[in-house]
Amino acid sequence: MKINKITHRLLSIAMLGPMALSAMGWGQKGHDTTAEIASRHLTPATSAAVDSLLKGRSMVYWSNWLDNASHTPEYTYTKSWHYKNIDPGETYDNAPMYQGGDIVTALTDLRRNLASGNLDEKQSTLALKMIVHLMGDLHQPLHMGRRNDRGGNGRKVSFFDRDTNLHSVWDSYLPEAAHKWSYTEWSDQIDAASPAMLRTLTEGDFSSWGRETYGLATEVYDATPEGTVISYDYIAKWAPVVEQQFLKGGLRLAHVLNSIFDSEYDQKP
Repeated sequence: MKINKITHRLLSIAMLGPMALSAMGWGQKGHDTTAEIASRHLTPATSAAVDSLLKGRSMVYWSNWLDNASHTPEYTYTKSWHYKNIDPGETYDNAPMYQGGDIVTALTDLRRNLASGNLDEKQSTLALKMIVHLMGDLHQPLHMGRRNDRGGNGRKVSFFDRDTNLHSVWDSYLPEAAHKWSYTEWSDQIDAASPAMLRTLTEGDFSSWGRETYGLATEVYDATPEGTVISYDYIAKWAPVVEQQFLKGGLRLAHVLNSIFDSEYDQKP
């Protein structure tokens, strides 16, 4: 039986598993969970607007789309939009920006353009899909990692007996080791913020949320030197942080979209 090139590629990705995601944001589970939690917190007006733009497809359906799209000629301009890298000796404020922009500037521009009402339907749909994905990336600590190791891709560690890198650990290995849940089970288990907590977690803007993630990235680097052998103790320590970041990403994504699409939403950013 002949296997065409597309099938062969898909099989290769399946066998590689999390290693194939080393240059991406959260693994697929993380982006799906972020989008699912957000969908549960949209106001009726926002939900209707999102459903219209996505033509009935859910935000979960599109949550991982940009990782692949950024590697196509049409969207190659978005490659640097997935992260903001900050080397030792630099600060969040003075770190040089990539020529194509970074995740904070991209989200700021996308939100402003989508809220302006000046985009046509196709442009609005594109902006929405990008925001859904990038809000997940904004909360993955290694997307605020260092430029000199490509956000942890160059920091070699072991996950039990498997050689890998720090970025891959945080993308997929750690979340999957923490809980073998589907994205709906993740959402069911961690989406339990009280109204007061929800309001607290959604305070701020893309820049302050990015700064918060950068602080977390610094802690991760300090806790995971080159050559670290990651085992049960590491999972126990950092699994709650993964849960926290998934939840923050989902609640804040809903907050951003509600502020765009619902004129009566009372938590304007």
